[in-house]
Amino acid sequence: MIRTYAYKDIKIGEIFAREEEKTNVADVVSEIIAEVRKGGDAALKRYAEQFDGAAPAVFEVSEEERAAAYAQADAAFLEILKEAAAHIRAFHEKQKRTDFVLTEREGVVLGQKIIPLDRVGLYVPGGTASYPSTVLMDCIPAKIAGVKEVCMVTPAKDGKLNPDIIAAAEIAGVDRIFRIGGAQAVAALAYGTESIPRVDKIVGPGNAFVAEAKKQVFGMVNIDMIAGPSEILVIADGTCSAKTVAADMLSQAEHDKLASTGIVTDSRKLADEVAEQIEAQLRILPREEIARASIENNGKIIVADNIEQGIEIANTIAPEHLELCVDNPFDYLDRIKNAGSIFLGKNCPEALGDYYAGPNHTLPTSGTARFSSPLSVDDFVKKSAFTYYTKEALGAVCEDIAYFAEKEGLSAHARSALVRFDKAGF
Repeated sequence: MIRTYAYKDIKIGEIFAREEEKTNVADVVSEIIAEVRKGGDAALKRYAEQFDGAAPAVFEVSEEERAAAYAQADAAFLEILKEAAAHIRAFHEKQKRTDFVLTEREGVVLGQKIIPLDRVGLYVPGGTASYPSTVLMDCIPAKIAGVKEVCMVTPAKDGKLNPDIIAAAEIAGVDRIFRIGGAQAVAALAYGTESIPRVDKIVGPGNAFVAEAKKQVFGMVNIDMIAGPSEILVIADGTCSAKTVAADMLSQAEHDKLASTGIVTDSRKLADEVAEQIEAQLRILPREEIARASIENNGKIIVADNIEQGIEIANTIAPEHLELCVDNPFDYLDRIKNAGSIFLGKNCPEALGDYYAGPNHTLPTSGTARFSSPLSVDDFVKKSAFTYYTKEALGAVCEDIAYFAEKEGLSAHARSALVRFDKAGF
């Protein structure tokens, strides 16, 4: 059963605390990366045989295979994918940045250039946990940003690709697809092999080995984030439906035994009803074993004095998903400072954001929403500044620059400004 606490009896910082599994993942991943760097495609084939049951003769998926996989996809699902892609595209188009130029000072031109990354790698799980939604969420912002080439890697279990993943890739605009998964796929994207090109950034979710591989190759390439188990915090007033709140909490609990779920409510009655509903709904959930472990180990119901205390909790723990289930949610929106994605009102299940609404579902976890943001178009561009001074403009400030440099003990810096006006003393 899920546990219920009074607000005064719980430490806010421990609400989503959980025991992480201690494994030798880092050592295993380090060895895999080293082998791929050394052996290239040959190492990838060995790992594909070991982990996926078959080694592909060719890693890249051909255009003919892509077309055939697309044709196999369920027609109704294709229409839903297209509609979801349109919503995601419309939202992310608003995130595009533009160059700027400043010319307010005579003889001075300053500015910033927005430059898309050349090539991005998209990791997509392809086994029992396969997410076409991730293809849309990760590829569409990259294409809007202007990335020249998006390369997707996804495992082919026993040599078979998931047609729904391929269909989503076609709709999102993925340029190249490679049938390889696991830490070895991350290593291939980071360092390149004979078949798989090196990328500038790797995005996308995966298991503990994939997450660790992304962590280890960071610096050689950029990554989106190190994502932990999923989280949801529901702030609900006493008028909410217990059935609805319980269903929303279980939508995250079914992801992972380590997922964290919580509700803060100002109603003891609702708290008791939610506990009952969670138990009732667990019994009929196909992924009951996973969801029950999540609820029993990392689930919490907190009875607070008011909604403001719920917001205090949210701002402290910075949940990945925050549902504000109250009648007038916009009255509270400005008070919420730390959350990956905010779902306002009683008609916004977290699943709406996962698949359809438009905002990105690749979100900061484990409290990192205190300082980081959802995946966006900004993740697929870099910025360069540029400076231009005429000789007259530099001459007006060169002695100030030199004085500043000398204050830092950097005489060569000072002389580089002064020498242009024969003031460097040599």
